[in-house]
Amino acid sequence: MEKHIPVLLKETIELLDINPNGIYVDMTLGGGGHSEAILSKLTKGKLIGFDQDLYAIEKAKKRLSKFSNFYAVNDNFINAKNRLEAINILSVDGIIFDLGVSSFQFDIPERGFSYRFDAPLDMRMDQSAKTDAYEVINTYEYDELVKIFFEYGEEKYARFITNNIIKKRQIKTIKTTFELVDIIKESLPNKELNKKGHPAKKVFQALRIEVNQELEILGEALKNAIDLLNVGGRLAVITFHSLEDRIVKKLFKDLSTITIPKGLAILVDEIPAIKLINRKVITADEKELENNNRAHSAKLRVIEKNRK
Repeated sequence: MEKHIPVLLKETIELLDINPNGIYVDMTLGGGGHSEAILSKLTKGKLIGFDQDLYAIEKAKKRLSKFSNFYAVNDNFINAKNRLEAINILSVDGIIFDLGVSSFQFDIPERGFSYRFDAPLDMRMDQSAKTDAYEVINTYEYDELVKIFFEYGEEKYARFITNNIIKKRQIKTIKTTFELVDIIKESLPNKELNKKGHPAKKVFQALRIEVNQELEILGEALKNAIDLLNVGGRLAVITFHSLEDRIVKKLFKDLSTITIPKGLAILVDEIPAIKLINRKVITADEKELENNNRAHSAKLRVIEKNRK
C-alpha cells in the first residue's frame, strides 16, 4: 500500500497563514497529512477533522495521537457546521478541503474504488451508506447512466458503454470492478484503447461521484464553511477534476465581486464577502510531480473572509 502523501502541502499551509492560537477545521481528514502540518504550527489552538470514512478517522487518529488538541468527527462535511455548533464552536480561523479520494481508499482492493484490482463494485466513502456502485450499475435506467458517465466522467462514449452494460446485466448482474472494466473496453474503439491512461478511468470517476453525491453537496458545504470563518479567516480548497474546480471557482468569483448595474454612476462602499488570496490557480511544481503522482491534477484556491 502506498504511503499517503498530502498534495500541495507547503503551499496550502503557507497560504492558510496559521494563527497558533486559532481554531482550524480539516473537512476531509483522509490520511491526516494536512492536519498534521496545521497542528504542528498550533500552540493554544486546536483542530477538528471530519471524514465520513471510519477507516480514515481511525488511521488519522493513530497518526495524530501525539497531539492533544486534535478532535476527530466521523461525518460528512456537509454536516460540519451543525456538528461544530453542537460543541459550541461558532466560528473558526481556517478551513481546508482536500477533495477526491484518499490514496488508501484506492489502494484497498475491497473498497472497489480502483480499476487496478478485481473487487466487488462498492466505492462508498461512508460504508454505512445504502447506495453503492453495484446498485448504480445494475439498477439505474439507461438515461441515468448515460447522464452520469457524460456529466461526471466527461466520457464521450457514454452511450456505447451504457448500451453494453444494459445488455450484459440482462444476462447476469455485474458484480466486480474487472467485469465492468471488460465491458468498458469492449465498448471503446481501438484508437481510445491505445491512448495513454486507463480506459475505465472516466467511468470509475463518474460512478464514485454519483455513489458519494460529491458534487451535489460541495457548493453548500463551501458556503457553510465561509459562514463559519472569522473575518480574516482563510479557506483553502484542493480539487482534482474540472467539475469540482468549476464549482469552487464560480463560487469564489461570485463572492469576491460586487456587481454594479450597468450605467449607474454610484460609489460602491460595500466590500465583497471574500477576497481571493491567489487569483491564479496553484498547481504542483516539478519536484512534487516527480514524487507524488496524485499531484498532477491538483489545483489549489484560497480565499480570505472580508466581512460577516
